[in-house]
Amino acid sequence: MHKNISRQVRGELIEALRQRYGGATKSEKTLILDEFIALTGCHRKHAVRLLNGVTKKLQRPVPSGRRIYDEAVREALIVAWEAADRICGKRLKAVLPSLVDAMERHGHLELDPVVRERVLSVSAATIDRLLAPVRDIAGRRRRRRRKKSMSKEVAIRTFRDWDDPAPGYLEIDFVAHCGGVLTGSYIHSLVATDVCSGWIEALPLLAREQSLVVEGIDVIGRQLPVTMLGIDSDNDSAFINASLVGYCRRHQIEFTRCRAYQKNDQAWIEQKNGSVIRRLVGYDRHSGSVAGQALAHLYSNARLYVNYFQPSFKLIEKTRNGARVSKRYDKPTTPCDRLLGHDAVSDQAKETLRDTQSKLDPLALLHGIREAQAALAALASPELGMTPQGESLERFLSQLPKMWRLGEVRPTHARRATKPRYWRTRKDPFEGVWPDVLSWLQKGPDATAKSLFERLQAEHPGEFEVGQLRTLQRRVQEWRAIMARKLIFTCLDENGTDVSPIGQGRVDQTDALPERTAV
Repeated sequence: MHKNISRQVRGELIEALRQRYGGATKSEKTLILDEFIALTGCHRKHAVRLLNGVTKKLQRPVPSGRRIYDEAVREALIVAWEAADRICGKRLKAVLPSLVDAMERHGHLELDPVVRERVLSVSAATIDRLLAPVRDIAGRRRRRRRKKSMSKEVAIRTFRDWDDPAPGYLEIDFVAHCGGVLTGSYIHSLVATDVCSGWIEALPLLAREQSLVVEGIDVIGRQLPVTMLGIDSDNDSAFINASLVGYCRRHQIEFTRCRAYQKNDQAWIEQKNGSVIRRLVGYDRHSGSVAGQALAHLYSNARLYVNYFQPSFKLIEKTRNGARVSKRYDKPTTPCDRLLGHDAVSDQAKETLRDTQSKLDPLALLHGIREAQAALAALASPELGMTPQGESLERFLSQLPKMWRLGEVRPTHARRATKPRYWRTRKDPFEGVWPDVLSWLQKGPDATAKSLFERLQAEHPGEFEVGQLRTLQRRVQEWRAIMARKLIFTCLDENGTDVSPIGQGRVDQTDALPERTAV
């Protein structure tokens, strides 16, 4: 019961019982003590002292001892403390011998031998005790208070906490266009996606700075067809800061963050980063205002093309049966159609979406995307001499039926021409015996590479391993291709006409000559 009694109630109880206890008989005092101990849980002797009014301990007089460190020692310590830039007692104790010696050597200090001995023998605790009044007057150095981490003010939201939110709750993230090198300056794309509908917005930022992030969030909020209700970010310092927290408070936007090093907490935005942003922009390095304008032109077309004409799947249910995970998706739907079918979206917003959708031309948007990608590719690889080819929409439409034959049509993902490899990374194991292998091939052209390798192992025991058979097979294959080409070219005259004797068979040179032969 005594655990529920507060300190204030306990004091009031003592004051109420003290007067009764003082005028009670011995038997009555026993009953009062038993009741008081049952209520408070005090020891019986302690309860007697409390009810008798004896609460202070008897202070024994401190015997006055002999004072070792007088005022002269204190003054010398003050001078040394100031000369050492007011360091603490432990550090001053360590430097006192060399400091006093240096000050005496240069004529800054002259101590009596007795005082000098006591100054050098004083302990660090005594130094702090003697200098305490001086420090209080001089003022102690203020320690910088560690700023409270802003992440503690932002609540954590995991992937399990969404629970099918209404339209307007966004996940935001950065996509770095650094080309795989994080040093230097480069453009970041601020990407936001609506968890409910999959609506995506993206803006290029020339620098990853919190004021630009707040401006970007404000622009994204104006572009969204619904009201922004909340944003969820990772633990990037460009997001978790006072600027964005204050912006969300002013606009009554719920601000949450994911757990550190838990990418699955932001599964929606991570999926959009790969399927939309990287698919459109690629992995090249982009920096500067010109590249930023090209990205802005790309995103202005892409946001309409993706949100109105690119259906996407949405996960409905995921169940685990042992090691097997079964997922069930909704039918592919565009973000615009998801918003049109949601009850939480206002009629005015739905009418705006229908009106915008009726005016959009998907092929004109795709043409604008390809032009922006060509500009980005030219900026990312100027050494290749690539220039964006501006073509009309009519020409672009005329090439659509045949464009599949060109392979990759996105300029940002076009393969760069690589130089043919002509060097070796390791020593040729058959360099010393290759003349012997050629003589064996000339005597027996039908010999297989495996039989030649076994012959080499027999003549050079311990020199060739089994894993080198594949290398010899490639070398023999290359030699036979060269011999076949020589045989074909010897049967052609200067005009390319087949002059082989009748009866030896004619070979069509288009079938015999490979398009590309690696020697």
